[in-house]
Amino acid sequence: MFREMRRIDRKISDDQAKDLLKNNTYGVMSTIGADGYPYGVPLNYVFFNDAIYFHCAADGHKFDNISRDNKISFCVVGQTQVLPDKFSTKYESVIIFGRATEIFDNEKNIYLAELINKYSADYIEQGKEYIQKGSRNTKVVKLSIEHISGKARR
Repeated sequence: MFREMRRIDRKISDDQAKDLLKNNTYGVMSTIGADGYPYGVPLNYVFFNDAIYFHCAADGHKFDNISRDNKISFCVVGQTQVLPDKFSTKYESVIIFGRATEIFDNEKNIYLAELINKYSADYIEQGKEYIQKGSRNTKVVKLSIEHISGKARR
């Protein structure tokens, strides 16, 4: 179903790929729009319980695309360093394919708390208030991973 990596010598383990997900702050999610064009959008996320979680507005391009076709791709790039004398780059990256579903109630609240812990750890109480005020207008989406692959040149 999924194509084999061409540069198998640069493949990293699934555990290393998951570490990249845990330790980075944003990725690019790609969906297919109603017009058949790909739509890639950078977003912040939380990797939690072997899934990717992100939030979005209750109305918008991201959620419209997911509602129509929940198959998505998600990519995160970690450390990079250009090697000008080698005409190359050191890098680390991970790509995920999976299906996105909206989550609700307790699962939604758990994600939102994880989001505050990751991005605003010094503002937990203010974050809880922020969540209460904005939760009604916020959708939370879980990307269940069907395939993960990581690659690096270090």
